[in-house]
Amino acid sequence: MKDILVFSYGTLRQSEVQQALFGRLLEGEPDAMAGWRSRLIEITDPDVIAKSGKRWHPMVERSDDPEDAVEGVVFRLTAEELARADDYEVDYIRHPVTLRSGWVAFVYGDPVSARG
Repeated sequence: MKDILVFSYGTLRQSEVQQALFGRLLEGEPDAMAGWRSRLIEITDPDVIAKSGKRWHPMVERSDDPEDAVEGVVFRLTAEELARADDYEVDYIRHPVTLRSGWVAFVYGDPVSARG
């Protein structure tokens, strides 16, 4: 089965979230989203807050400043794990993004920026 690349800049990097969602710790490669920035949003889903231990989570959005970049990690997930991540990321939309490395990976981000 082919791995699916997912770029995480937030709670999917936390070991406790990985264990809760996937039953394992993920190995990843550092990378970045150039031309993007992050801001915090308040999460209200109690299951997400319980898994992450946080009410405020980062959200990425496109930036007008090409010097902006969001640092994070690229993980390789199975299709089943991707479905679990989709269920967890209730306030986000999954969309493809080209990373600084040239890899294309899915990222969970702002629904408006994803369309732009």
